[in-house]
Amino acid sequence: MTILSIIVAFLYGGWQAVFLTVILGILEVSLSFDNAVINATVLRRMSEFWQKIFLTIGILIAVFGMRLVFPLVIVWLASGLGPVQALDLALNPPPDDAAYFPNGDPSYETIITDAHPQIAAFGGMFLLMLFLGFVLEEKEITWLTWIERPLERIGKLDMLEVVIATSLLVITATWIAPEDEVSTVMIAGALGMITFIAVNGLGELFNIETEDDDEDGEASEESATSETKRSGPTELAKATGKAGFFLFLYLEVLDASFSFDGVIGAFAITADPIIIALGLGFIGAMFVRSLTVFLVRKGTLSEYVYLEHGAHWAIGALAVILLYSIGTHVNEIITGLVGVVLIGAAFTSSVLRKRREEAGDDEAKPSEIDAPA
Repeated sequence: MTILSIIVAFLYGGWQAVFLTVILGILEVSLSFDNAVINATVLRRMSEFWQKIFLTIGILIAVFGMRLVFPLVIVWLASGLGPVQALDLALNPPPDDAAYFPNGDPSYETIITDAHPQIAAFGGMFLLMLFLGFVLEEKEITWLTWIERPLERIGKLDMLEVVIATSLLVITATWIAPEDEVSTVMIAGALGMITFIAVNGLGELFNIETEDDDEDGEASEESATSETKRSGPTELAKATGKAGFFLFLYLEVLDASFSFDGVIGAFAITADPIIIALGLGFIGAMFVRSLTVFLVRKGTLSEYVYLEHGAHWAIGALAVILLYSIGTHVNEIITGLVGVVLIGAAFTSSVLRKRREEAGDDEAKPSEIDAPA
């Protein structure tokens, strides 16, 4: 897909288009590495059928829906242009956009950038709810124990994540958001919270129903095993039917929340929707999907136990950055580096833990001399 995208970019706009496409691909991968880890934690609980749906229909939604159609819809709704006019404006912007904006209204790129507050508020609150749901939930294994254990204790208070998220949303709208965007940020942020609660709740509902069916002998013993709730819907060994559908829906909303900053950041490089779709979608999104499949099939998350923790802390950092960026621009390099550093630290901690466990097993084994005859 990378090679095909580069060829299409060359045919579309020459070597300059190739360069921009590659840069956007790197940008997407750096921003979405933590997305791959979180996707893997959900995907491994889905049946093979729903995994294939995620890798086929899901990739079409990711590439065409979020990286191509989504920016056009923003322009369509914000400018009052028709869909065809919005696409024509994106591909062939007239000088000063006079053909469509005789009164000197903003260009295609400016419209997308101006939509950042509501996009960041929605995505930031959705990701913040995901992060809080993880760190406030009791876990068998902790990474940053000095902070995760106290958070688990206070997390026993009912609906604490909603209280924290709502408080941060009010702070963001009051002191960070521009004065003319306060109501927009509040509404978009509330919708992000509602979306997470709705999808999460539906996933739990149908997972519980599946477990009840298992007790009646209608499903396998493996599916009846209940696991500690982590991110998103309740964990299930192999979710099928309605449970699988809502896990799939959860993954798509999650991917959309992760892609917001990449789509907005792409306009700092180019406003061409075709190049954005090639770089962010066909290279970046496909790489993230491939990495997700690799993590699931190799059992990487079970082997390196802190990766999931690192990814959630990266999500928390991304959520805070998105909310802060409503009032102040944050360079995309910073956003990408935060995620890479946190996941890299979690991976290193996982490797050290694994070595300690292996060393402990070796010491526990009796030697041939000490072993009884």
